[in-house]
Amino acid sequence: MHYVLQYQTSADYLEKRVLFRAEHLQLAWQAAERGELVLGGAVGEPVESALLLFNVADPAQVKAFAESDPYVINGLVSSYRILPWHTVVGEQATTPIR
Repeated sequence: MHYVLQYQTSADYLEKRVLFRAEHLQLAWQAAERGELVLGGAVGEPVESALLLFNVADPAQVKAFAESDPYVINGLVSSYRILPWHTVVGEQATTPIR
């Protein structure tokens, strides 16, 4: 099942990001290497949020990622949501419908 992890970034996100970026990216790449994280990145110019797309069986895995993310732990993310995404079109759709 696909899940979208939606981060709302703090007003000082860009100023503080440099302090935690390497650790955040290490966490994200580890999740990607395990096949859990499909895509992730910041949204907007200037950055206003971030989206991370997961393909996992249990949303608890996404929550565990968020709660261990240094961006969340250190206040760069003011809030987050985990949303199920019922993908139906595309090579990686979890429930393809033609």
